[in-house]
Amino acid sequence: MMITLKNTNFSYKNTPVFTDFTWQVQRGERWALLGPSGCGKTTLLYLLAGLRFPEEGELAIDGDMITRPRPETGLILQEYGLLPWATVEENVGLGARIHSFYGADGVHAPSHETHVTRNLSAWLERLGLENLSSKYPSQLSGGQRQRTAIARTLSLNPDLLLMDEPFSSLDALTRADLQNLTLELCSEENLTLIMVTHSIEEAVIMGRKILLLGNPPNKKPMIIDNPFAGKEGYRNSRDYTELCQNLRRQMEHA
Repeated sequence: MMITLKNTNFSYKNTPVFTDFTWQVQRGERWALLGPSGCGKTTLLYLLAGLRFPEEGELAIDGDMITRPRPETGLILQEYGLLPWATVEENVGLGARIHSFYGADGVHAPSHETHVTRNLSAWLERLGLENLSSKYPSQLSGGQRQRTAIARTLSLNPDLLLMDEPFSSLDALTRADLQNLTLELCSEENLTLIMVTHSIEEAVIMGRKILLLGNPPNKKPMIIDNPFAGKEGYRNSRDYTELCQNLRRQMEHA
């Protein structure tokens, strides 16, 4: 078991968001979190990242209760989080430098040396950034900035990848390209993926399981299986179209 939430309660500004909420994620699964604005998608992601904490109930990853951000969790935000005064290469290497500063104590940084000794140049090449390594974020396109953020995160060899609407500001072709790339990387690195999105179509492309949240408080998870996600040609299939239509109906009547 990778992630376990059990009887979890969380409120935001005295408004219940999750009440007695129980949900489980198996290692290696790919999940999309979908629902209307304000339903708690990003809140749930921040709980998993150890940036917020349940008021009641349990939240554990690999059997360990989450009391702080864990070193093996990678978080990619919508606005990339790049340092504007640092080059692509420096941004990609930032996480490794921070981990090196703390030391491999298993609390602030992973206890496994391979987490901080991965070849950064290999990630620059894998993400198509090798010719941009000396550029600054202001000199990059949105897609290139997002590739830099992905390279920085994956260079630390996480086992859990959390993404908060990472492609929402990109054009359609760039978004599709990075969706495909993310799916490839998750398969190659055996990552557990949990991704927040407002887009029904993106949720159906990215998540083999979709967690559909409604207007808060969320009490019982609504889970939709999507076994064909990631398969070649799925975007143009009848199964894809029918699931998008079904999700749209469910959201309209939630």
